[in-house]
Amino acid sequence: MKAFFHPDQHRHDPRQFMRLGVISDPKDLPVRTELLLAALQRHGAAPDLPPDCGTEPILAVHEEAYLAFLGSAHARWRALPGAGPEVLPNLSPYWSGRPDRDGRPPCRAASVVGQAGYYLGDLAVPIGEHTATSALASARTAVAAADAVNTGERLAYALCRPSGHHARADRASGFCYLNNAAIAAERLRRRFGRVAVLDVDTHHGDGTQEIFYRRADVLTLSLHGDPTNYYPFHTGYADETGSGEGRGCNRNIPLPPGTQDAAFLAALDELAGTVGAFGAEALVLALGYDGHREDPLATLALSTAAFRAIGARIHAMALPTAVVQEGGYGLDVIGDCLAEFLAGADPAG
Repeated sequence: MKAFFHPDQHRHDPRQFMRLGVISDPKDLPVRTELLLAALQRHGAAPDLPPDCGTEPILAVHEEAYLAFLGSAHARWRALPGAGPEVLPNLSPYWSGRPDRDGRPPCRAASVVGQAGYYLGDLAVPIGEHTATSALASARTAVAAADAVNTGERLAYALCRPSGHHARADRASGFCYLNNAAIAAERLRRRFGRVAVLDVDTHHGDGTQEIFYRRADVLTLSLHGDPTNYYPFHTGYADETGSGEGRGCNRNIPLPPGTQDAAFLAALDELAGTVGAFGAEALVLALGYDGHREDPLATLALSTAAFRAIGARIHAMALPTAVVQEGGYGLDVIGDCLAEFLAGADPAG
């Protein structure tokens, strides 16, 4: 198994996010990468440094104006009188969200305050001094894993931080700035005709769904906590199946709060069958550990051992697979979750 990580991913160090109306301590801490790197080391996988692939693979998924905003926002924000240490929006323009219409045009406002309201979807994506650097390194890590699969690796792991599956083509949300799973899937399309993205993070992969919702060449599947009362609330329902050419190429299985291993794995088996029926030639696994029962953001109740079973099912699918790291904020368990996953997905080591 090949693994990839860039030390610049440590540099994103958020100070705050909004939860239940309270500015709270951040959950996406740099120490997460250290714990996951230690788990890789225990598995005998020393991660390679991803090469600088430029912005072309990122712009295959994200809008150029959004990427420019992400790179310039913090310096412009700090130049404002009285500005806080991180960019946070204080407005959000209305958009209908209709899946049959094209994406939004670039933001017409020149002010960084106006642009923050346009490009940041919630108060969980503060932009600090090094956020853009880390997000770009994270995306390039995903590209490197996809390229390894494109050149013959059976399994490649991208230790991505910040995570990505809530990022839309032109909007950051939910700790996510660039959609690493979508970038990896688009990169795999350079070799493979049909690609599946399977998301097992406890939150719905709403950004990934939006990016591919009208396409028939990429199947998007998400297994997650029921969004009726859980982030991201507005997407992730079972009746969201794709639009236009992509109708039937999106599937969500929302699970009730407290779902344990057996029910989760049964639903995962069902989605594995969907991947087979689609005829996928390669797979992106968006892997989160925040479904663990000890995760501070969890609504599911998975055990550590469940992640070995998830890995074993990925191994059994026998598809060339790029694993893209998503969430997981229980610092006492995420290293063990990755170790268990690798034991199932890469049993030969």
